[in-house]
Amino acid sequence: MRIVHCVRAPIGGIFRHVVDLATAQTEAGHSVGIVCDSLTGGDFEAEMIARVAPTLAFGIARFPMRRALSPADLASTRRLWRHIAALEPDVLHGHGSKGGSFARLIGTALGWFGHHRPARIYCPHGGSLHFDAASLEGKFYFALERVLERMTDGLVFVSDYERRSYEAKIGRPKVASVLAHNGLTAGEFEPITPDPDAVDFLYIGMLRALKGTDVFIRAISDLGRRGVAIRALIVGIGDERIAYEELVRDLGLSDRVTFHDPMPIREALPLARAVVLPSRAESLPYVVLETLAAGVPLIATRVGGIPEIYDGHVEHLVPPGDAGALADAMRALIDAPEQGVALAAEMRRSLAERFTVETMMGTIGAFYARLTGPSDARGTSAAALVGRDVDTLVLREPSQ
Repeated sequence: MRIVHCVRAPIGGIFRHVVDLATAQTEAGHSVGIVCDSLTGGDFEAEMIARVAPTLAFGIARFPMRRALSPADLASTRRLWRHIAALEPDVLHGHGSKGGSFARLIGTALGWFGHHRPARIYCPHGGSLHFDAASLEGKFYFALERVLERMTDGLVFVSDYERRSYEAKIGRPKVASVLAHNGLTAGEFEPITPDPDAVDFLYIGMLRALKGTDVFIRAISDLGRRGVAIRALIVGIGDERIAYEELVRDLGLSDRVTFHDPMPIREALPLARAVVLPSRAESLPYVVLETLAAGVPLIATRVGGIPEIYDGHVEHLVPPGDAGALADAMRALIDAPEQGVALAAEMRRSLAERFTVETMMGTIGAFYARLTGPSDARGTSAAALVGRDVDTLVLREPSQ
C-alpha cells in the first residue's frame, strides 16, 4: 500500500504514535510518508524528524498548519493537496482534529477531481473530543465532526474512552471503527533505575493547562507548607511555559523546581525517582505506558484512557485538578517508595502483554485491508502485507 499520515503538531504522544505506525508499516513493506506542521516544535523535534524521514519512502513533508481554524487553512489545504495528490496514496490517515480535517477533505476532493480516492481514516487522539459538550465551541466542533464523518471511511480509536466520548458527543459512528491501543517496542520494557542524584519527581510533556502542569506545581507548594521539601524537574515546551515559570517564582519554588527543554523520555526517566502525570484530560498517553514499561513509579490522574492502562489497579489513580489529592499521593510515595516500585513492576509485566507496537500495527493494518478491499490498485494483496489474518479482525459495525 501507499500510505500517507497527516498530523498537525510533530510533538508529544500523537507524533510518537504516527512515527511508530509509519515505521512499522515501512518494515511490513508499505510505502509510507508523513505530512506535518512546520510552525510547531523545536530542536528536539527537528532532530527526530531528520532521523526518521530518510527511512520512509515518501519522507516527512512540513507545511504551515495553524492550530485553530484560520483563513490560512485555505493556503495550507492547497499546499497539502499538491503534495498528497502527487503521492497517489491508497490510504490517507489523519491524526488529531486538524490533521483529520485536512486528510478527509483532501482525500474526498481527490476523488472529485479524477484522482484515485484513498481510504480516508481518522483517529481523534482526543482532539476536539476534549471540548465540553455544553459549550458553544464544543457544539461547533462536534457539528463539524459530524459533517466530516460523511467524508470518512473508517475511524481508529486509541482507547475505549475515546470511542465512548465520540459516541456521546458526536454520535455512534456511521462508518466502521476499530480500537487500537498505543503500543511500545520491546526495548522500552527494559527497566530503568534512578541516578544517584535524581530529583524526587519528574513531569514530562506539553506545558499547558489541559496537562495539569499548574496542578503539579501547586502540589509541590502544598507539600512545602506541610514541611515536605521535594525537588522536581519539569521537561517540556508549550505556550504556557513562561506562565508556569512565573508561578514557580511566585510560590517561592525556584530553588526546588527546574525546567528543561524536551528530551527523549528514556533519558529523562533516570533523572527522577518517580513521574507525575497530573492531566485534566487525556486519551491514552504514551508517558504512562513508557514510564510503567521502564518500571518507574508513576502517579497519574483518573482521566481518559488511563484507567484502561491501570486495569485492576485504578484505585491508585488520583482525581484531576486537585492539587491537595496529588500532594497526598506524592507524600505517600515519598513515605513508602517500595510500594510504588512494586506497583510499577507489576504494571510493567501487564503492559508487556497488552500494549505492543506489533499489536497496534496488526490491528490497524488489518483495518486498512478491510477498507481497501482484498487487493490494492496495483494488484498486491493487502492482507499479505499486514502480516495477519484480516478475517479475525473484530470491527464495530457502523450505525444505520
